[in-house]
Amino acid sequence: MDDGVTALVEMIGVSKSYGGVRACRDVDFTVRAGEVHALLGENGAGKSTLMRVLSGDVTDYRGTVRVNGSPARFTAPVDAQRAGIAMIHQELDLVPDLSVAENIFLGREPRTRLRTVDRRRMTAETRRLLARCGIALDPRRPVAELRTGEQQLVTIAKALSLDATVLIMDEPTSALSPVEVERMFLVISELRRAGSGIVYISHRMEEIGRIADRATVLRNGAVVAEFDARELTAARAAEAMVGRPVQAMFRARGTEPGEELLAVSDLAVLPRRERPGRREPAGITLTVRRGEVVGVAGLLGSGRTELLETLFGAGPRGRRLGEVRFRGRPVRPRRPRQALRMGIAFVPEDRRISGLAIGHSVLANTVLSIVDRIALAGQVPRRREVSAVRRIVDELKVKLGSVHDPVGTLSGGNQQKVVFGRMLLTEPELLLLDDPTRGVDVGAKAEIYALLGRATEQGMGILLASSELAELIGVCDRVVVLSGGRSVRELDTRAVTEADLLAAAMGESEAVLAVEAS
Repeated sequence: MDDGVTALVEMIGVSKSYGGVRACRDVDFTVRAGEVHALLGENGAGKSTLMRVLSGDVTDYRGTVRVNGSPARFTAPVDAQRAGIAMIHQELDLVPDLSVAENIFLGREPRTRLRTVDRRRMTAETRRLLARCGIALDPRRPVAELRTGEQQLVTIAKALSLDATVLIMDEPTSALSPVEVERMFLVISELRRAGSGIVYISHRMEEIGRIADRATVLRNGAVVAEFDARELTAARAAEAMVGRPVQAMFRARGTEPGEELLAVSDLAVLPRRERPGRREPAGITLTVRRGEVVGVAGLLGSGRTELLETLFGAGPRGRRLGEVRFRGRPVRPRRPRQALRMGIAFVPEDRRISGLAIGHSVLANTVLSIVDRIALAGQVPRRREVSAVRRIVDELKVKLGSVHDPVGTLSGGNQQKVVFGRMLLTEPELLLLDDPTRGVDVGAKAEIYALLGRATEQGMGILLASSELAELIGVCDRVVVLSGGRSVRELDTRAVTEADLLAAAMGESEAVLAVEAS
């Protein structure tokens, strides 16, 4: 490099096509020792494909990859790992039935002199890696029992176990609370000081200026801009990503909320069977009016997801205390289908596991929730099915070739729109959203926020749980803060800061430390 900094990785003229779609077009990209290089772009811009080439997951591409100055052509991810390149995927690649330690060392288990798995050593090493990530978990605990954010931290620990010199991080903070994000940034700082190079993919613009040195923007598979990340503004990045000026990100609050739609009073759940790592409601009070967006804030493990699951009838069976009133009447949905019939819809946090049947078409996934409504004599007319799905796909601007395409072939943002579409087809009065913009690019975020604005104008009430504090303040009218499964404070977003939300969620002293660390 002309500035004397060692290039750990150089990608030169990399191109990759899927059928007639060019995912990457003559991309040049470098990663230097001791730097964080941000890779930006809309969902479907080519970021993941480019990194899959670098990590050995995609092998049939044109162009050149050099590692430490020497040409490299990986035939599998294990080849890239041996060369010192590791990737943390946005969609978690953990085995649910295996323990935390077994996942971290899968295929690389330490051995005793007798060649059996050295579980004591594996457990001790896992504890060390988890501590480095700032999380205390039992290494013997099954991954299936962990929350999404905890699973995200396990994948980071797994990547650290590889001692990679180049670490690719794809949306690593998408499921983390502010405190976990700060801990992860400390890990990144350690890696940078040790001379590692990091590729950082994120749709959270505020993170880029904090930790990245350079930023490269992809659009339609090609490099369209490069920036000094420390001078990059969210507006400039967004405009480069979408190819046009981005309008106001958050919804305009144009209407006054109407009558009370949902009233939750001292809601608590005593499940018949405990769910390890889950925080069931233990005393939550809140209200949602028509035409209003109410936010739910809280740290990892505060009970945000469990609250929404309970309201949707997807929580555990057991004794329920307190009261839930919907449209003025006491309700207690036991199953999601009951909630949908009442007029309550839910967009879950993990779209690939809880929200979509990945192997099935966009059509099948979208129409699933309204089969009963459009069926005639027990049969669903194909014409009515296709017409309903095409209408919602057009309304939400889902980018796809055909409604018959597998939903798994769509970008993350478009998959999320399909989940939204399926719920909106039920014509709900109350929409429950759990981190709805997780892993979604800035353009798709703006479209989702606009969608929420239109929904509230039509009188829909929205209860939105999010790990993004700026999103809660920008989108919601009020925010209810949870801690330990209880509602501890309600804040008006017209007079609140991110520091206020942090303080309410985790205590004043810890909040000050987190803000100062930023």
